[in-house]
Amino acid sequence: MDLFTSRRKDHSTTVGASSAGDPVQNASQSVHQTLDRSAANSTSSQQLESSFTNALFPGPARGSSGVSRPPEEPSYRTEYQPPRGPPPHKNEYAALQGLPTQQNEHAPILQQIAGQVEYAPPDGPPPRNNQVLEEPPPYHDWTVVPDNSLLPPPPSLGYKQSPNNNATLIDADRAHDWCDRNPLIIPHQPTPAQHASAINGDVTLVLPREYHGDLTRVRMGIWKGSTRAGSNDSCLISSLPLYFAHLDSPFKTQLSKTIYFEVKIHSLGSKHRSADGSVALGFCAVPYPTWRLPGWERGSLAVHGDDGRRYVNDTWGGKDFTSAFRVGDTVGLGISFSCPDFPPEYSESTPVNVALKAEVFFTKNGRLEGGWNVMEQLDANDLGTHGLDGNFDLYAACGSFGQVDFECIFTRRDWLWLPR
Repeated sequence: MDLFTSRRKDHSTTVGASSAGDPVQNASQSVHQTLDRSAANSTSSQQLESSFTNALFPGPARGSSGVSRPPEEPSYRTEYQPPRGPPPHKNEYAALQGLPTQQNEHAPILQQIAGQVEYAPPDGPPPRNNQVLEEPPPYHDWTVVPDNSLLPPPPSLGYKQSPNNNATLIDADRAHDWCDRNPLIIPHQPTPAQHASAINGDVTLVLPREYHGDLTRVRMGIWKGSTRAGSNDSCLISSLPLYFAHLDSPFKTQLSKTIYFEVKIHSLGSKHRSADGSVALGFCAVPYPTWRLPGWERGSLAVHGDDGRRYVNDTWGGKDFTSAFRVGDTVGLGISFSCPDFPPEYSESTPVNVALKAEVFFTKNGRLEGGWNVMEQLDANDLGTHGLDGNFDLYAACGSFGQVDFECIFTRRDWLWLPR
């Protein structure tokens, strides 16, 4: 009895065995020790069986009835009870009513309820990614029609062709190819005499090959032209520029520069059809195809008398501008160059690739009729403003077709309208 564990004590107090380790291993060692001692003392087989059973299943002794009780649960089996209360949930807060709150909404409120620590949500609505709620815009009654009387007029729309007279597609394609082969010439430095002649209007008109008619000088600065019926499109160009980019540019003088001339119409077309002829006045950079009216090709602008439309590097149908010219009208066209609103820094040389502000104005019979800004938004079919930005010399151009009689006036004292 002294070799085994007491039935009422823990198995760790086994005599002759270690107090720690596996209980089964300790029982096995006790069995071997019992067998060895039983053999030495000539113990009966019944005692050996009883000793083996008591070593493996310690418990109370058999009763007098011979029925053994079931062994008790080994004490080395440890069981864990679940914690009290419901299982925890991640980021779950319980709202507590009647409990004190803290001023800091980002610090949770700890409360001890039923053995659990629960968190109350902060005051106020949930955050919205730091977005500040703004006041809605004021209500606008869309049924009220706004007053557009003070708004500027809408831009003119371009046309595919003129309603009266149009050149052939062959002439247009030939002019485009010619312009591609002959780029605009760079501005040249004029002599003082040339510059003075341009300012005083002492210029001549160069007679092109396409011009069929007469061209005579009335006096200094006044030229009279007369074409025959059926004449094709042609363009008379002044012998000297009216605007010298080297000397007249506002980038150099820091002053505005205005160029202007007038055309007086004596007759248009034949006696039976006035639409058989008309004139166009404008400006162009050279070289320019003289079988095309001014305004149709690059580096040119003009107002045409047959449809009253304006053309700016526009080889199509132009844009609405004024009424058609009539016999007896004196029409004038000018450009005023000035520095842009945000000019570059001034230096001794003219800035490169910087456009001047160019305002075109048109007069009829001594009164200002209207104008436009050359650098305004152009139609998709236009050719841009190359040559008209103040970086090239500009010449006076007077175009005609059909049978017409007219005068080109370049002297200031003979103008009906005087530029400021």
